[in-house]
Amino acid sequence: MISVYESVAIARDRVLGRRSAGSVDLPELVRDRIRQVFGENLTAAQVVDRIVADVRVSGDSAIRRYTAAFDGVSLDELAVDESELDLAMSAISQDLRDALSCAADRIRVFHERSRRNTWLDFSDGGVLGQMVVPIDRVGIYAPGGRAVYPSTVLMAAIPARVAGVRDVTVVTPPGEDGRVNPLVLAAARVAGVDRVYRVGGAQAIAALAFGTKAIQRVDKIVGPGNLFVVLAKQAVASIVGLDGLPGPTETVVIADSTANPRWIAWDMLAQAEHDPLAQSLVIATDRTLVERILEELRALLPSTPRHEIIASSFRERGAVVVAASLEEAIDFANEHAPEHLCLAIANPWEQLGKVRNAGGVFVGERSVEAIGDYTAGPSHIMPTGGTARFASPLTVDDFTKIISVFGFGDAQIHDLGIPAIALARAEGLMAHASAIEARLAEPGQRSVVP
Repeated sequence: MISVYESVAIARDRVLGRRSAGSVDLPELVRDRIRQVFGENLTAAQVVDRIVADVRVSGDSAIRRYTAAFDGVSLDELAVDESELDLAMSAISQDLRDALSCAADRIRVFHERSRRNTWLDFSDGGVLGQMVVPIDRVGIYAPGGRAVYPSTVLMAAIPARVAGVRDVTVVTPPGEDGRVNPLVLAAARVAGVDRVYRVGGAQAIAALAFGTKAIQRVDKIVGPGNLFVVLAKQAVASIVGLDGLPGPTETVVIADSTANPRWIAWDMLAQAEHDPLAQSLVIATDRTLVERILEELRALLPSTPRHEIIASSFRERGAVVVAASLEEAIDFANEHAPEHLCLAIANPWEQLGKVRNAGGVFVGERSVEAIGDYTAGPSHIMPTGGTARFASPLTVDDFTKIISVFGFGDAQIHDLGIPAIALARAEGLMAHASAIEARLAEPGQRSVVP
């Protein structure tokens, strides 16, 4: 059902070597569809290259063609009408409306605390500083397919609004009836999204990047997606901003002899039910605990509604690793750099400072990662595939840009200009030096300070 590795050394070779979504073979059903659409065998990257190029040239007609081919839906209108968003709020239960409101409030409060402000430093007759300016237009990809993710809409759109983004667009795959799930539309309404398009896959990313007659181009694209979405984001990276390339979701649980095996089993099941490419990994310092976790998994798995997806995830990417010590477990977790790291150990706060690489840390076994997916507050869009070594979760900063501010008075032109002239001449850039010398020769009459 799930691989068990008796040492970290074995796990390092087996687990870390198969994390990339790009290294996973496409299912035969997907390969068949590719042959039907393109008339030949293509890799996922080749498929994406063709779709992106086609959307760039043919716009909306290419979007409709690929939506019909891959989603089985013929679309007249790509945009969701405003009336559909209004109806969506009444179509869901009051409990769900309350849940969306709770999550939205928590996300908004958290991200308002992290907002950075413009600053200007007036000293020595000059000014230096930074203007923190929101990005104008942002596109959010909300995945569909095996499950709908209204939470992703909230987790991306609300930080964007907190940052001051004036225009927010959501793209999401249509259902078999050509409609967008009401829960996703309700989330868009709660988050204050400007418009929603019933478009998914690589064609949606291309449309946001290049713009079409129906879909306005954006300045940055955020949000997770499947392999084709990730590859499409890579393909347009030179012309539009990206939040990173979030791939299959992953959780690493570090557990010792004090951990509750049933809770850990549920955490693994919860992670694996997202997608067959999702990764659930436990690093346990106690061999008896490993056996108890496996017993719980065998007992719980058959009753879970998405047991086939979970079983596939466990088989392809899941693992239980036996570590010789807590230190070894934490070292391996840092090397793995997971999206989610759960510390199901005694005295977890004492170990928190040893964590260097993770998208988010859930401290103590009561800090269930599933709450982090919905109502904790921080965005659940986090770095995956080891990118937590250098990347961060989605924050308000992802929706702003920095403009440096320079204001030089005569004193600064003299004090900073003379060494700058020396450096310019050393680099052979004589016009640089002359531009500074021209100011030194004619001191200003007006103060640079406003």
